[in-house]
Amino acid sequence: MAAGSAIQIPSRLPLLLTHESVLLPGSTMRTSVDSPRNMQLVRSRLLKGTSLRSTIIGVIPNTSDPTSDCDDLPNLHRIGTAALAVQVVGSNWPKPHYTLLVTGLCRFQILQLLKEKPYPVAEVQQLDRLEQFTNGHKSEEELGELSEQFYKYAVQLVEMLDMSVPAVAKLRRLLDNLPREALPDILTSIIRTTNQEKLQILDAVRLEERFKMTIPLLVRQIEGLKLLQKTRKSKQDDDKRAAGIRPSRRITHGSITEDEEEEEDHDDVVMLEKKIRTSSMSEQALKVCLKEIKRLKKMPQSMPEYALTRNYLELMVELPWNKSTKDRLEIRAARIVLDNDHYAMEKLKKRVLEYLAVRQLKNNLKGPILCFVGPPGVGKTSVGRSIAKTLGREFHRIALGGVCDQSDIRGHRRTYVGSMPGRIINGLKTVGVNNPVFLLDEVDKLAKSLQGDPAAALLEVLDPEQNHSFTDHYLNVAFDLSQVLFIATANTTATIPPALLDRMEVIQVPGYTQEEKIEIAHRHLIPKQLEQHGLTPQQIQIPQVTTLGIITRYTREAGVRALDRKLGAICRAVAVKVAEGQHKEAKPDRAEVGEGEDCKEHVTEDGKAESINDTADLALPPEMPILIDFHALKDILGPPMYDMEVSERLSQPGVAIGLAWTPLGGEIMFVEASRMDGEGQLTLTGQLGDVMKESAHLAISWLRSNAKRYQLTNASGSFDLLDNTDIHLHFPAGAVTKDGPSAGVTIVTCLASLFSGRLVCSDVAMTGEITLRGLVLPVGGIKDKVLAAHRAGLKRIIIPQRNEKDLEEIAVHVRQDLTFVLAGCLEEVLNAAFDGGFAVKARHEHLNSKL
Repeated sequence: MAAGSAIQIPSRLPLLLTHESVLLPGSTMRTSVDSPRNMQLVRSRLLKGTSLRSTIIGVIPNTSDPTSDCDDLPNLHRIGTAALAVQVVGSNWPKPHYTLLVTGLCRFQILQLLKEKPYPVAEVQQLDRLEQFTNGHKSEEELGELSEQFYKYAVQLVEMLDMSVPAVAKLRRLLDNLPREALPDILTSIIRTTNQEKLQILDAVRLEERFKMTIPLLVRQIEGLKLLQKTRKSKQDDDKRAAGIRPSRRITHGSITEDEEEEEDHDDVVMLEKKIRTSSMSEQALKVCLKEIKRLKKMPQSMPEYALTRNYLELMVELPWNKSTKDRLEIRAARIVLDNDHYAMEKLKKRVLEYLAVRQLKNNLKGPILCFVGPPGVGKTSVGRSIAKTLGREFHRIALGGVCDQSDIRGHRRTYVGSMPGRIINGLKTVGVNNPVFLLDEVDKLAKSLQGDPAAALLEVLDPEQNHSFTDHYLNVAFDLSQVLFIATANTTATIPPALLDRMEVIQVPGYTQEEKIEIAHRHLIPKQLEQHGLTPQQIQIPQVTTLGIITRYTREAGVRALDRKLGAICRAVAVKVAEGQHKEAKPDRAEVGEGEDCKEHVTEDGKAESINDTADLALPPEMPILIDFHALKDILGPPMYDMEVSERLSQPGVAIGLAWTPLGGEIMFVEASRMDGEGQLTLTGQLGDVMKESAHLAISWLRSNAKRYQLTNASGSFDLLDNTDIHLHFPAGAVTKDGPSAGVTIVTCLASLFSGRLVCSDVAMTGEITLRGLVLPVGGIKDKVLAAHRAGLKRIIIPQRNEKDLEEIAVHVRQDLTFVLAGCLEEVLNAAFDGGFAVKARHEHLNSKL
């Protein structure tokens, strides 16, 4: 077919009935097909057809397809649009349907309906000329002043839009390249018009009539754009684009609502760009955001990347790039706040006050990286919150226990589905400032997995020389963390990688002494429990001697969590008694009068059970406060869990008390030994580690080499301690794994007691590493071990001489209660562990007479 010759549509066309939209020649429309006749048309004609003619159908507007095949066809609109089916997409959810993408070709008039089933087919007459146009085609006939006027308004409308948008630039070129008679239909399908107005344009067969009806629509659109330009002067180009043009390919159902939502979304994009330009983000971040906002404008909202890009830009705007809080640098006020919130913890308070003092002298000080290491329950987490309160900063806690994915720290790359920033950036977004106090809780419990090592990801975060340009994978731009005060907490440093530990300033937080626990209980724990249980000091009294009994007999811990729970149990029991007393009128003379054990906690000074006034008002406290004494403790908490008398376990030779350090604090540890006839084997039980097993072998070797010196013999009287003798060493609490070198002196003392038949002093505990030559080497955790011995009621502690410097960290009143023996060799240890010493037996040489 030659270029420029007329193209004829088939004289018989299958009809697609539509109701909610109007397809004009030259425009494209996406419509949903779910009625019986239309579905049959798609299946029989479009999906099974093999020629180009089979894809040409007639689209009839303003006509609903009946929901059943048995129903008759309604009156068909006389003018339709011949269309080319470009795409067919099928789906079964929520019900079977097809989505058609059709492009209008020309108008036609229905002459006669040939058949109605399975789909309507009609004989049609083509009304428009349909030609093949080349790029250089020009209309041969002049369309007069009407055509020129239409063209002028069309150009004015398009030039009011943002020409940087590709769709607008393409439309401007089409105005010059397309024939004038095709422009009314195309522009009507682009500008904002109702279906009734489009139907009138479709029915306008004469070209002159079509121009006359379209010009008012263009003028109305131009006036609307001018009004928008007056109300939105700051963002004219963007608002013109939002109001003046909309995509021609859209779902027909709810089309007006979708247009309104699109306009609102574009207004949000304009506001987002304004926020980006007015934010105080870094130059690099601003450059990236402006590039992304430009991509967002050109991106259809249906694309999955649209939501991802928008979420990214909103996060960038919300981040506190330069927003910070002003520190409170009054040292005296800070000391008062810290003392009110926490008792003891002198090291921590001293470090915080030092930071405040330096901040007064230097404003741009980088935030320190602190690591509080200590047993559970000593207040590591709560002191971090108090530090933030003292400085006047925002506080954010990040729990790292069990984290095994490095993306939790650095975030996910935006190429992944469901990507999000890491916990550091999320925390900054939450607090809204760039200088908060971040508490990295349980940093010693990070784990490795196939997703990477989060401890390695923390290296950049906790390095003061690197975190000024921390790069989250999601942001992909540098963020300054140098003003953040990072505080990490851990129970032990053994599981923290050396490279990470090297970046932090480690501050040891030891366990509390009994006196400190009593003060903490009466200053903080008891008032908190009374408030939580609705009690007042006029209803319950817990003397300090009772608190001491709870600490020594019902808890044995470095912190105060178990003590807090015991106090809560006491408050609950008292709350029951108070509630029963207030309801005595309804329930008189209950078992509390007849049963002595139910009223033991109401013991007063004269020994009689306390009674509560029957007519007491609910809001009034009882007449006498309920006094908690040792009898009440036994009734409420049960029999004591711990016995303070350790001398009972030292009633026979072969038992000694050692001191051990655990992540939960210091502990006392009994070492037991026994001997029996055998083949000279050494048996070790109690889940011992390799280091502790080696200490046991060192101890038996040293004793065997010095047996004659100390007159140590086996059961048969031989100085070879393993001659026909088996030795069994046991460390009780066999379910707990034990390891470390500090039990060496305890094992030597235990075995010396066994072979000498002498008892070790019942009030002595010891710790220290040994060598094969009998030297005592220093060990760690001295403060926790000494506090454990003090809690257990021991009086003398043997420690290595080189650990004397560690005694300065122990409170003065604790040192006054204990006697420390500084030992440099095992001989000094044995002399201190046994009553009267462990003297070396003098060896008398027998001289043979030569007479």
